[in-house]
Amino acid sequence: MTNEKRFKKVYLEIGNVCNLKCSFCPGTRRKPRQMTVEEFALAAARLREYTDYLYFHLMGEPLLHPQLESFLETAADMGYKVIITTNGTLLEKRGDVLLESGAVYKVNISLQSFEANDGGELEAYISACAAFAAKAAALGKLCVLRLWNNNGLDTLNDNIRSILRVHFPQPWVKSRMSLRLAERVYLEPGDKFDWPDMSVKTEAQPSFCYGLRDQIGVLADGTVVPCCLDHEGDIPLGNIFTQSVEDILSSPRATALYEGFSRRTAVEKLCQSCGYAARFK
Repeated sequence: MTNEKRFKKVYLEIGNVCNLKCSFCPGTRRKPRQMTVEEFALAAARLREYTDYLYFHLMGEPLLHPQLESFLETAADMGYKVIITTNGTLLEKRGDVLLESGAVYKVNISLQSFEANDGGELEAYISACAAFAAKAAALGKLCVLRLWNNNGLDTLNDNIRSILRVHFPQPWVKSRMSLRLAERVYLEPGDKFDWPDMSVKTEAQPSFCYGLRDQIGVLADGTVVPCCLDHEGDIPLGNIFTQSVEDILSSPRATALYEGFSRRTAVEKLCQSCGYAARFK
């Protein structure tokens, strides 16, 4: 029997370790941790009736995980569609793991990470990302090249587009909020947004969020959070390694959060400081 509560996406943080320190990313003060094969299998099994889409993302770079291939095999066996979000720096070394997996449905590459770090060679980086995107598309996977840095670190965006034009000749076709560079390859611009920060003093304002409505997040230690922006686990709702998803979602804290947003009210301090949630007022 299909569960009535279904999410469009579940963010499953397989590890909170990253090889970059992007200036737009708040990072995490949590202890570095990678999920084990057993933990991933348990979490994936408990989440299965709640979603078809697993996003290997929250904090951390998923291509750093040594058991990534095993995780993708487990996800494929369970019938999941997996979405990978990566900074792209490891695609030349480990991209084949994604290309060869039948579970991988979509790969998001955060091109804005280049300007948010020091060092490297822009053309080589963008060319490697473009080459991967072309290979992924040929295998029927979606690939989205992100430039989520409008009004932020965006001085290299014109150069990035020029390099992309070499690999994906124009005309590019407008497609909703993105540009289709080729079949199944998209360039997606976006504004830089402020991550929620409980140290920021805010005044109560009408607010709405899709957390607990179309998404939840699971941190590397199993902590369940309401959305992908709770990068420190400031709103812990339970732990998927020790509790059922049903019990976690029916907890008093989760219920209060959900009902609060139904009234356009952010009951959690973290949510009150969220720049992204402000878009849904």
